[in-house]
Amino acid sequence: MSPTTGRRYPLRMVCWAYGIPRSTVYAQGSRRAGDSGAKRGPRTPVSDAELVEAIRTVLRSSSFLGEGHRKVRIRLRPLGIYAGKERLLRLMRENGLLAPHRTGHRHGDRSHSGTIVCERPNELWGTDATRFYTRRDGWCWLFMAIDHCSQDIVGWHVAKKGDRWAALEPIRQGVRAHYGGYARRLALGLGLRHDWGSQYTAHQFLGELRWLGIGSTPSFVGEPECNGVAEHWMRILKEECLYLHDFRSLEEARAAIGDFVRRYNEEWILERHAYQTPLQVRQAFKNAA
Repeated sequence: MSPTTGRRYPLRMVCWAYGIPRSTVYAQGSRRAGDSGAKRGPRTPVSDAELVEAIRTVLRSSSFLGEGHRKVRIRLRPLGIYAGKERLLRLMRENGLLAPHRTGHRHGDRSHSGTIVCERPNELWGTDATRFYTRRDGWCWLFMAIDHCSQDIVGWHVAKKGDRWAALEPIRQGVRAHYGGYARRLALGLGLRHDWGSQYTAHQFLGELRWLGIGSTPSFVGEPECNGVAEHWMRILKEECLYLHDFRSLEEARAAIGDFVRRYNEEWILERHAYQTPLQVRQAFKNAA
């Protein structure tokens, strides 16, 4: 109200004249009313404290150690709790519940373009290897193969000696499981992404791929992003399995890794595929075909 004329002016006009936002005026009014600690905006059915406790319950019941706010949001739905991604991210960050992750460096433009993600299963598989330690058998090797579409593990192999024959074993398992046999030119149309390790450049390894009809598509030298699907799964394996065990023997490691691979294929949910598990994604493509 004007002190001279007694005329009332709209709040929007007053804020425009003084150059202040209306939200500041509303916030000051809330503080004077003693509502400074209340959540601004519409009231939600579940308070922040209740939602944090539900998040902790979901994380404790999960089979995995690190799941982000997007997967937690999906796992809260069977409990009847529907919350926004931004709200979940804020609460999990404030309470230290986010999965730990490494921040990478910024990449410039690459000499290649495109994507390594496929639209259908059995178009491109990725393979990679890593080493782990056992007290009785020393350093051992794990080889794996993963589908770039459904992201399920099609084959894996644990061995003391990490040679070209051990590297071939996951590919053989995958061909037998998804092509119904093992014969010449049976897997025509399938590509295999791998790095430049000595196992994958060996004459025997590449020769057997050609015999099966599998095309070799090696990643660019010094650019592990080209084999990112397999590299990402290797990080999951280390964080969820290898780093958590002090293996006594190769047999004990084989049992633990096999159990993790089974749980991953059956329970790990993929945001890209509407939070389905790898096996559910592959089965959905089979039903559609």
